[in-house]
Amino acid sequence: MAALYEGYTLCGLVPDQNLSSSGIQGIEEERDRDHVVVTDSTRSVTLYKVSDQKPLGSWTVKQGQKLTCPAVFNSQTNEYVAVTDNKVIRIWKEDDILLDKAFKATVSSDVWKVHCTHGGEPVVLFQRGAVRLLDSLLAAPQQPIEEVLAQEETIRWSTIIVAETQQFIIITTEQKGEHFLYLQRLNPNSVQRYRLEREEPGLSPLSFSATYRDKHICLLYLYPNGHMYQSVLSVRGLGTEEGVQALPLPRSLLLGLPVGDGQLEAASAMALDEAHVAVVGVPHPSAGGGKDFLCIWNTNFQTLQAGKEMAGKIYGQLWSYSNKVFIPHGKTLSIIPFECPKSSLASALGKLKHTKTEESKTPNSVPSWNNILHGEKAQPSKTAETRRTRTTRKSQSTTNLTTDQVLELIKTAPVEEIQKEVEGFLTRSEFQDLQPSVGQLALTLVSRSLADPAFYSSSTLAQLVHTRCLCHSVCPDLVLLALEKKDYFLCQLCLQFFPDIPEAVTCACLKAFISMPDVDAEKVSLEPDSVAFMENLITRDRAEAGLQNGFSPTSSVVNDRQTRAEDEKKASAPSQLICPVGLHKAVLINEILQTPYSDTFLLPHLKDFSSQNVMLFLQYLQFLYLKYSQDAFLQMEGFRSPSLSQIMDWVCLLLDAHFTVLVMTPEAKGLLLNLHSFVKSQVRLVSELGKIEGSLQELHKMKAKESIGQYSIEIIELF
Repeated sequence: MAALYEGYTLCGLVPDQNLSSSGIQGIEEERDRDHVVVTDSTRSVTLYKVSDQKPLGSWTVKQGQKLTCPAVFNSQTNEYVAVTDNKVIRIWKEDDILLDKAFKATVSSDVWKVHCTHGGEPVVLFQRGAVRLLDSLLAAPQQPIEEVLAQEETIRWSTIIVAETQQFIIITTEQKGEHFLYLQRLNPNSVQRYRLEREEPGLSPLSFSATYRDKHICLLYLYPNGHMYQSVLSVRGLGTEEGVQALPLPRSLLLGLPVGDGQLEAASAMALDEAHVAVVGVPHPSAGGGKDFLCIWNTNFQTLQAGKEMAGKIYGQLWSYSNKVFIPHGKTLSIIPFECPKSSLASALGKLKHTKTEESKTPNSVPSWNNILHGEKAQPSKTAETRRTRTTRKSQSTTNLTTDQVLELIKTAPVEEIQKEVEGFLTRSEFQDLQPSVGQLALTLVSRSLADPAFYSSSTLAQLVHTRCLCHSVCPDLVLLALEKKDYFLCQLCLQFFPDIPEAVTCACLKAFISMPDVDAEKVSLEPDSVAFMENLITRDRAEAGLQNGFSPTSSVVNDRQTRAEDEKKASAPSQLICPVGLHKAVLINEILQTPYSDTFLLPHLKDFSSQNVMLFLQYLQFLYLKYSQDAFLQMEGFRSPSLSQIMDWVCLLLDAHFTVLVMTPEAKGLLLNLHSFVKSQVRLVSELGKIEGSLQELHKMKAKESIGQYSIEIIELF
């Protein structure tokens, strides 16, 4: 059966004041499955990496200008294309900062939308129905644009589909209560017009969805009365005459969905495959009249196979890419992973006994940021890996409770009993079945802990985090609860395994770690590998200090001789470097350094730090930098540790947030001079690397030659 898994937040929304619109104009897939471009309804375009839930870039038009169609990504040129104020086409690259300075061209007629398929050339659709390839339009932007649509006929929806290596534009229009569909082939240009059958008087389709399968285009459309129809169109034999007579478009009733009280208003349906459709804004048959649900229906057997209630208002918008549904609701844009296995009557009725095979895999859980950074393959946690090898004696001693029974137990049982039952539940469950349950268990545990200050089960929460089936979006109060309870081990686990911790929570953790007395920090049990790294870093004694990472402590880049002499004196005995914070506090701060963030959202929270905390943090970053500069290969394999670039990024962030205060603080003068030399040395390193980049590229292009004997001398000419 189809399944909806625990979702997570991609970004927040700024809906209209009357909540009639989500504020999202469109979502388009970018260079690969892990990147999407989100266009809001006013002025901004943002690029997100889905697995990180973090923005990689954002572009905004000037005040008074407005984005009038969603931005698309042209994979042929690696450029973005959008339209402002209906007539101005803008094209820019990812490294462009200001849209106003990017390429723009004004066309002679209002644009409805720009469509683009992966690997294809962007297509511009005008509001009066004309279509142009982007390159041909930009060759003469003011070329006259013909009117394809009849008078009082307006476009309601459009999309682009690739069928038999050719691009097709599909347009639905409305004219005096009648609804039409245009199927237009590009190169050679041909078009066919269809008339949709009338529904009940006054009813217009709420949504459209189109897919290509079995050499036909399948159009799916939903009406306010809950009727979902499908029409099948052939892509061959399209007419070429302008104003061709509209042909009747046959349809078949695919589903009759429940509508509850009244008719549907903000609802949408989208085909996921040949047998499943996703529907949002339609009541769940067994959940009363509420319409805030996302459901997956099996069209072959007319059965509801998965449902998920969405918090907040539903806006009737839905996008689907790479087995993930993107849905705006309330003030959140959420991503819901789903699975639609091959349908059978037994599975639709819930009678199929599923056999675990290598081919039947559920979507991966939200990955660990550590995996993303170090390129490790996604693996189940050690807890999950060892479940099958454990003896069954412990699990046999406990009752085999279901998820619902464990959830009820958590609401009233003592900590010891909960810990025992949750451990047994995790032991019995297969890893791929855990994701939905773990989120529910964590939410219930956190809710009870917040309601009852005397209740808190640290070990149970740590077990759930270790499964790697949790993220901050699923259980947003977990990290703050751990901070409130001073459970710093759980904080460390969350920082390691959650890829979507907001910058405000990251700063709250950092402030708590820095303010904590070293004596209290040493009493905390932390992850052994990170502690071992810091122990090795603090206790290592290097007699030699060579030129490493672009900085030599014995050779200052400052021209002033006195400053040079002072730097050399300070660096003459590297073994005397003293860490300004305790061992365990340093371990916790290291976790912050490795947490993903966005500069834009982090800086406002960093400005709330006191000057004392900023000075201490900068001193620790200086200590790390000097140690990394003196010791070769301190980032030992298998040990979780911050990189040099992460250290320098945080130095720059702190200086940006507190530069004025630090300049006015006499105690910070020497520290600022040292940090200046650090940053300057990194700039010098990057400059030197840039000089040899061309040489390395030439070496990479050269074909490997056959080895002649055991020893040979060869002269390589680079230029």
